[in-house]
Amino acid sequence: MKNDFYIDSDKLSAKALERKHQLENDASCRTSHMEYMPGMERIDSDILDSVIAQMNGYDYDRYTAADVESALTHEVCTIEDLKALLSPAAEPYLERMAAKARIETRKHFGNTVYIFTPLYIANYCENYCVYCGFNCYNQINRMKLSLEQIEHEMKIIADTGMEEILILTGESREKSNVEYIGEACKLARKYFRMVGLEVYPLNSGEYRYLHECGADYVTVFQETYDSDKYETLHLMGHKRVWPYRFESQERALMGGMRGVAFAALLGLSDFRRDALASALHVHYLQRKYPHAEMSLSCPRLRPIINNDKINPLDVHERQLCQIICAYRIFLPYVGITVSSRESAQFRDGIVKIAATKVSAGVSTGIGDHESKYTGRECGEAEGDEQFEINDDRSFDKMYGDMEKEGLQPVLNDYIYI
Repeated sequence: MKNDFYIDSDKLSAKALERKHQLENDASCRTSHMEYMPGMERIDSDILDSVIAQMNGYDYDRYTAADVESALTHEVCTIEDLKALLSPAAEPYLERMAAKARIETRKHFGNTVYIFTPLYIANYCENYCVYCGFNCYNQINRMKLSLEQIEHEMKIIADTGMEEILILTGESREKSNVEYIGEACKLARKYFRMVGLEVYPLNSGEYRYLHECGADYVTVFQETYDSDKYETLHLMGHKRVWPYRFESQERALMGGMRGVAFAALLGLSDFRRDALASALHVHYLQRKYPHAEMSLSCPRLRPIINNDKINPLDVHERQLCQIICAYRIFLPYVGITVSSRESAQFRDGIVKIAATKVSAGVSTGIGDHESKYTGRECGEAEGDEQFEINDDRSFDKMYGDMEKEGLQPVLNDYIYI
């Protein structure tokens, strides 16, 4: 990937602009989204076929009120029950779903809620994903933190009392190679008890290396499980390869990661089918790797800089609540994260029902924790944000609000021996 795609000037180079228009308007100039690129590890797994077969056969309009009522009476939620709970027929049963989800949450998690914060260390990207603020053609301020800057940011975060951090980069191997991410993990281990990663998909050996550097778990958003829709949204870059992205969590587990997290970006495609596929992705991998810790995130599309290429499909708060409750009923042991994309009011409500983890003190920009946490200007340039957040509460405010809601905030529950 040439540096033309990283420019911070007001205009793209003529060559880059021409290429951008070709990708948008001529499907024949794009590489196949189903073919692996050189260097991508292939694994022998039947998980993908199982998930997609269920999703493609899901006709949610055929489910009735009787199907929903039957699902709510079952002690163990089956795949058919999950399909009923995600269907439009379940919308009038939201209160009953919430009550059942709350029982399952209290049974397996008590009244705890986990708190973490993300740290973006670079926003360079080699992908052209039309809905993402980091995409390589978006004219934003690009930045990559040095190791000294990363440690400075981590110390500021750790001084608040936070014990879990999620390290994120844009998807650029050139600018954020595996060794750079590994050094960030080593630094994080000095300050935090739990270290997560949300970076570009890797091979199992690379995940093994990052685990040895200190990473505990890996989060990968599939974005949408509809491969045809995926093809129209991811026009260039390694992220375009849909099956390689799908198998990321399994490669991470093969590489020794303790946990993996999953998500579809709700609103990119049919949210009911994406929600079903997300839950089944977890379900099948959980049966194959019963020792692993697994979690689901439930992000909705948020505004980004220069966004004029995507019209999100509406997923309202009641529908989001329905999805999260269905997740909890079907997957009672799985952690559920609700990010700062959602409002404080929604997050305060859903953690009392089904969600178990929230972020606090969030910034999706690069190198701005000092200015946001302390109010002091750090004198360094800052990189633009990936998307706009909704809930900007600090760690202290989030911790206090969770206590007021009668919940027990948890910063870490894992001890290395």
